[in-house]
Amino acid sequence: MPPAIATIVYSILILGLFWLDRDQDQDSQTSKALWIPVVWVSLACSRSPGQWLQMNAVPSPDQVLEGSPFDRLGYMLLLAAGLIVLVTRGQRVGKFLRANSVVLLFFLYCAVSFLWSDYPDVAFKRWTKALGDVVMVLIVLTDCKPTAALKRFLARTAYVLIPLSILFIKYYPSLGRGYGIWQGEVGYTGVTTNKNTLGVICLIFGLGAMWRFLTTYGDRKSEGRTRKLIALGIILSMVLYLFWIANSMTSLGSFLMASALFLAANSRVAIRRPAVVHLLIALMLVISSSIVFLGVSPSVLETVGRNPTLTDRTEVWGVLLTLVRNPWLGTGFESFWLGPRLEKMWSVYWWHPNEAHNGYLEIFLNLGWMGVAWLAVIIATGYRRVFRVWRSNASIGSLLLAYFFMGLVYNFTEAAFFKMLAPAWIFFLFAITSVPPSSEHEIQSSARNLLQHPKTVACLQARPAVIEEVVQGRSMQALHSSRRPTVDRVVSQSKWSPR
Repeated sequence: MPPAIATIVYSILILGLFWLDRDQDQDSQTSKALWIPVVWVSLACSRSPGQWLQMNAVPSPDQVLEGSPFDRLGYMLLLAAGLIVLVTRGQRVGKFLRANSVVLLFFLYCAVSFLWSDYPDVAFKRWTKALGDVVMVLIVLTDCKPTAALKRFLARTAYVLIPLSILFIKYYPSLGRGYGIWQGEVGYTGVTTNKNTLGVICLIFGLGAMWRFLTTYGDRKSEGRTRKLIALGIILSMVLYLFWIANSMTSLGSFLMASALFLAANSRVAIRRPAVVHLLIALMLVISSSIVFLGVSPSVLETVGRNPTLTDRTEVWGVLLTLVRNPWLGTGFESFWLGPRLEKMWSVYWWHPNEAHNGYLEIFLNLGWMGVAWLAVIIATGYRRVFRVWRSNASIGSLLLAYFFMGLVYNFTEAAFFKMLAPAWIFFLFAITSVPPSSEHEIQSSARNLLQHPKTVACLQARPAVIEEVVQGRSMQALHSSRRPTVDRVVSQSKWSPR
């Protein structure tokens, strides 16, 4: 098929996916501001603005230090637009900031680290981009209907990036393919610039599509159920195909383990015995870390085409530790891979590493033991929060558990923690960000709207006690649920049903 014809076909496919997965009911309508994080995350998951327009120069230590002015302008415009949206949502954003003080304090520590950075101006620019990740997460979660916003956000990014990746790989090899630096073999990059990034977007949107597919399949009364299942099934098939050709073992392994956790968290056994989820997470973390770091089973690494050094990663880790001058404070936020240290690493390794390929070590290099301690606190509080959401709402909670676990495992061999514009970090933020409970005014408003709905009349006549439950806000405790719950959700969560 000629590339021009293929482009038309895939454009129709993308439009068809949006049409199949459309929502017409009022409860699923979201803010138009949702397009801002969609564009931001789409760039983070693919290429920078300059790379899309082929304006960026060949990477060099000086170019890494200076950055791209065009990219900086594009991200600053998106960040400014995002901040304007958050200002208009002042009260809701204030609640979020108070509920997530641990993450905010860590970002404050990152800002303080400018004081001992060798390149404070570069650190500030990168900190601004990292702050943009938080802004985009808040735009999604402070929407009046956060669950619907999260679904729309996942759909809009996946329905563009996944089909375009296949289009580039099959019909535009100069854009979607590359050559491996080790053996010169053909590598598939899709809309990204390397196979690892292609793997991580398959990981993220594969989990999101799986969540939506199972949720839609279980809701037999939902409007447009069949067409939505078709769209989600197409995306899942594309994700599996890209996993098959991408050869990104870190993302594939993370996807398999996170999918197993997601399915287990939705099972009746786990819901009745929450300790099963704790045990499964601990077991998978121990096994995977033992294989990666302790060499417990080298045959497993050989099976997936990796050697005991994890493609020279372990050797790089040893060299990096010799370059640390202040183990307690590090070199400053995103400041390690700059200047003489970057030149040293590029002179030792011809393949020019620009990260530690381990998120925990990367935090240590940039922020020292203080940063590692903060990360441990964030992981502990984030896990408690995710588990609490899962206990209240198994559907959304299972997805957040999968994204949380994904972040922990993915950072074993890749660096994504507090990394600006890192897709795995952005979705880890979605998992650990605490959503404050609805205010008393919002609960009363939802209750009034519920009581005026004609479908509740029969239920309330038969079970008047449901009124008290709604007013007391018991039906609003499932985090990420709509601010204006439907009758069916309230009735099901309050354990009442019409006769």
